[in-house]
Amino acid sequence: ILLFVFIEYSVCVDVNTTSGVVRGLTVNALNTSVDQFLNIPYAEPPVGSLRFAKPVPLKEPIKEIIDGTETGNSCYQLLPDIVKQFIGNLTLSEDCLVLNVWTPHIRSNTSSKDSPLKPVMFWIHGGALALGSSFQWQYNGSALAAHDVVVVSMNYRLDKFGFLYGGDETAPGNLGFYDQLLALKWVRENIHKFGGDRDQITIFGQSAGGWSVSAQLFSPLSKGLFKRAIMESGAHMFNKDRDVKTKSEAFAEAKQMAKHLNCSENEWLECLRKVDAEDLNKVQLGMTVATLDTEYLPVSALKAFQTQKFNKDLDLMAGVAAHEGSSLLYSMLQEIPHNLTESKFKQMVQVIQTKSNGPRMTCSVI
Repeated sequence: ILLFVFIEYSVCVDVNTTSGVVRGLTVNALNTSVDQFLNIPYAEPPVGSLRFAKPVPLKEPIKEIIDGTETGNSCYQLLPDIVKQFIGNLTLSEDCLVLNVWTPHIRSNTSSKDSPLKPVMFWIHGGALALGSSFQWQYNGSALAAHDVVVVSMNYRLDKFGFLYGGDETAPGNLGFYDQLLALKWVRENIHKFGGDRDQITIFGQSAGGWSVSAQLFSPLSKGLFKRAIMESGAHMFNKDRDVKTKSEAFAEAKQMAKHLNCSENEWLECLRKVDAEDLNKVQLGMTVATLDTEYLPVSALKAFQTQKFNKDLDLMAGVAAHEGSSLLYSMLQEIPHNLTESKFKQMVQVIQTKSNGPRMTCSVI
């Protein structure tokens, strides 16, 4: 059996993309052969002068064969131990803008007429725009690809690396969303090489991935990049307690972070670009949300609906994930003492209520 598994996982497949030649593996999922390509760069590393800037497409294809057989770097984030229990240990780096592709096995001796292009599903991971990775074990797309679709997942910048607003074009804010846009453009340009149909792309995500999907629906920059969208447990800019930041609010938070890191008033943004990534990662920026009145998000969700300025030529599905709040509740339970009093119990119920827009809860002690 071990020999059989080794053979199943050691069949290499090469695909030529705009990033370079990617070498993946043919794996077995649900008794179906699926080609898996991991860790494909879709942008220049967002380091140095590119920190806080829009993502830049690769200037030229990578000359060496890209090893798509192993996972790579995840974007910088603060990982409490309780989060590691859920998503595992991640290798963190600023050089993290990569994507993954799973596709029903590509047979080199089969013509395109015999194998019509397949629908594409583009996954955006959740994590409050501050946590998570496409390399989480839960997000392996091989089982979904076994159902005759091409699956893509991607990393995008998180927290202050992905959502700091610097007040000018060199740091326009909403960078994580710009990363998603560039990855979508890469998919449209390359996915036919993996057997996918660029005109049948569905973007989908859960929690902050759902926020991201709805943000793409509102942004004029995403028009024409996908055909369908699925929001799972999350719609961006609808919760009044954590919707968006104004430019002035986001700018003030960025300046405060720079002050905390001893950056000068006049050159604070350049100073932040030079701060060691590990040190920057440890500093809190505030709630990670989108910045409004920007190129990416010119108007609020309410204004977009009132003026009909959103991407309407799309199919949309929305829903919830069962028990999604359980993981959030688990982290809160760590703080509840064993000798819980009635007043403390009622207080905790109210805290839980503030984190949800669901039906109002009542509580009693039996």
